[in-house]
Amino acid sequence: MILRPFDPWKSQLCTCPAKLSLNPYTGCPHGCLYCYASSYIPRFAQCRPKADLLRRLARESSRIRPGTLVALSNSSDPYPPQEDDLQLSRGCLQILKERGLFAQVVTKSHLVARDAELLSEMKACVAITITSLSESICRRLEPGAPTPARRLDAMTKLSERGIAVSARIDPIIPGINDAEIEQLASAVSGAGARHITSSTFKARPKAIKKIISAFPQEGPTLESLFARGNKVAGSCYLPEEMRRDLMERVKDSARREGVTFSTCREGWARVPGISCDGSHLLFAVDNLEHNL
Repeated sequence: MILRPFDPWKSQLCTCPAKLSLNPYTGCPHGCLYCYASSYIPRFAQCRPKADLLRRLARESSRIRPGTLVALSNSSDPYPPQEDDLQLSRGCLQILKERGLFAQVVTKSHLVARDAELLSEMKACVAITITSLSESICRRLEPGAPTPARRLDAMTKLSERGIAVSARIDPIIPGINDAEIEQLASAVSGAGARHITSSTFKARPKAIKKIISAFPQEGPTLESLFARGNKVAGSCYLPEEMRRDLMERVKDSARREGVTFSTCREGWARVPGISCDGSHLLFAVDNLEHNL
């Protein structure tokens, strides 16, 4: 099946609303050191298009109730470099539009701005991940991903077309990007984001080794911090007090910028009217103050 219910590990920590997941590609070329999907998808760095994707999606989507939310993508990026030529994600969006389905795009790529006109013509929202404003940090942390400046520019272009844009400031990794929290919130808000989703780094064994290798000075402190936390669903969490403090900083920054805020897989209850993934923006909630 191309369309599957989004249910990550059947985890109680996930507070996402009901939606379907659609991954036009298998694998991702961004090479993010913190990526969870690379730990269980073989040859993840080799991004491959799904076979016979558009025909299969057209068939499956015809059986889905209009108004259903479909997320592109939850375990790979829907806008890898080859999308520029293949235009498979664009084709998926066109099918979803024709079927009256809602779309949520989650990406680190500026290429999504190419489809701004199409996205503006359908019920769609876009979440763009920005973990740091420093190109130096991003080159080490997300070596294959577009620069932060390109991602911010894509946010601006999308929001100027009236598309609901949110920012994923995640993961927050102590000693690497936590000092930028306030600046990140200001930058994404200035680029048109109306919601911020954030989370702390959930360390899987391979991922933490990669990060310590890329950031050796921060390595000993990170190892000590995760040793004091607890393990959930195969991932090591930071100590709860530290996680709460970091998320409070993001929340306070979001409030100052006048945008909504939520956490991802931290184990805390959702705020009424706010979707952790930012999909509440699809429903034109313009008066945000009572949710902040």
